[in-house]
Amino acid sequence: MYFEHIYERGLAQSSYFIACQETKEAIVIDPKRDIDTYLKIAGRKYKITHITETHIHADFLSGSRELANATGAEIYLSDEGGDEWQYQFPHKGLKDGDVIKVGNIKIEVLHTPGHTPEHISFLLTDTKNSDKPLMIFTGDFVFVGDVGRPDLLEKAAGIKGTMESGAREMFKSLKKFKALPDYIQVWPGHGAGSACGKSLGAVPSSTVGYEKIVNWALRTDNEEEFVQRLLGGQPEPPKYFKMMKHLNKKGPDVLKEISLPKKLSVDEFRKAMQEGFYVIDTRDKNSFAKEHIEGTINIQNNNAFSTWAGWVLKYDKPFVLIASDEKIEEINKKLIRIGLDNCSGYFDDINKLKENGFRTSSIEVLSLEEMKNKMNNSFVIDTRNKSEYNEGFIPGSHHIFAGYIEDNFEQIPKDAGIITYCASGDRSGIAASILKAKGYKKVTNFMLGFDAWEKAGMRVEKGEKVLINS
Repeated sequence: MYFEHIYERGLAQSSYFIACQETKEAIVIDPKRDIDTYLKIAGRKYKITHITETHIHADFLSGSRELANATGAEIYLSDEGGDEWQYQFPHKGLKDGDVIKVGNIKIEVLHTPGHTPEHISFLLTDTKNSDKPLMIFTGDFVFVGDVGRPDLLEKAAGIKGTMESGAREMFKSLKKFKALPDYIQVWPGHGAGSACGKSLGAVPSSTVGYEKIVNWALRTDNEEEFVQRLLGGQPEPPKYFKMMKHLNKKGPDVLKEISLPKKLSVDEFRKAMQEGFYVIDTRDKNSFAKEHIEGTINIQNNNAFSTWAGWVLKYDKPFVLIASDEKIEEINKKLIRIGLDNCSGYFDDINKLKENGFRTSSIEVLSLEEMKNKMNNSFVIDTRNKSEYNEGFIPGSHHIFAGYIEDNFEQIPKDAGIITYCASGDRSGIAASILKAKGYKKVTNFMLGFDAWEKAGMRVEKGEKVLINS
C-alpha cells in the first residue's frame, strides 16, 4: 500500500492519497479544489479510480468533481443522514457497512453522525498484509485531542435546533470509535487552527488508544456533561461556511484549469475603486498600518488568509487585490479553495498608485504606554472570539468580533477615537482597516494586544458583561 497525507496549512485541512501498489489503483479522500497535488502524486505510476468524502464540508470547497473530471474516477459519497443531507450531483451512494475495494485495499464505511447528520468515516484494511484494519479516516468526527463541533449547522447554516441533537449523536457515534482496537491509526480531516473544533491537536495523526487516554470527549461518560462541554466555548463560525455547505451539497463548479487573476492597469484599478469594489491589500499588517491606499482593507497573506477572505468578501460581488507578482498564484489558490472565484484582478505596487494620484493613509499603532493613556477617552473594541473575551478583557472594552465589524457600524461612534485590539494584532488589524475603509477617521490599533497587556501585569476584567455582538 502507498499512503500520502496532504496538509493545506491555510485551512488546516487534511486529504489523503492511498494506492494499491499491486494494481496501481488509487483513492483520494477529502480532496481540496486545487487538484494538481494529487495528479502530481499519481504521476505515471498510479491511476486515481476512486474519490470520496467524509461529509459535506463547511470550511473548504471540495475538489471531488474537479478531480473526477480530470481523471474519470468514480465519486463515492454518503447517502446517510436523511433527505436533507443528500448530495445533489451524480455519485455512488455509501451507507454504514458498505465496502469500497481499491485493489487490495478494503475500506469499510462507518456512519458517524454528530458533526453533521450524513458524516461517515473510513476504516482501512490492507488485505495483502493483514485481515485486520490498520487506519481510520475520521474527517470531522474525531480529531487529535478533540471531536467535531455540532453547532455549525445552526450557527453557520441557520438550521435551527440542530446543535443539541448533533451533540447527542456525537456521543453515540463515539461508542463506535471506543469499540475499535487501540492500535488503529487515526487520520482526521483537520489539525490545529481549524474552525471545525475548539482545541485540535497540532500533531497530524493519532491512534484509537491514544485518544482514549487524552481526548476529553472519549473520557467523558456522562451524556449531559458531554453535551454541555462540547457546545460551550466554540469559536465563531466564519460567515462563508454557509456558502460552502450549499456549494458542496449541490456540486461545485468544475474549473478544469486554474487561471490567474488579471494584472490591472492603473486606470482599471481606479475604475474598480470608483465602482465600489472591495480592494484587499494582502501585505503584512505593519506595512499596511504604515501606509496604504485609502479605502482598502488589509487581509495579510498568511495561513489565515482564506478564512478571513471568507469573513470579509462577498460571493456575489467582484473584488480586486493588491499583491505582488510572486505571491498572486499562491493567493489565488487560497481564494478558490473556498470558492471565491470572483476576483477581477490585482495590482502589484502601491507606489505606482501613489505616483498616479491615489491618496494614502495610515493607522497609528499604539505602544503599551500609549494604550494606557488613550483608552479612557476612546471607544475600545476587543475583536477576539467571544470565548476569549469572556475569560478576560481590557477594562472598558466592547466586544465586537473582527468578523462582525461590518454588522455593527451603528454601534461604533464615528466621532470618537477608536482603538482595536485582539490577542496579538492580526484580527484587530483587519478590523481597523475595515473601519478606516468605511470612513472612520480616528482609528488606532493596539497591535501588541491582550496577551502583551496581561503579561505586563495590567488590570484585566473578567466575568459577565453585556456584549455588543454575541
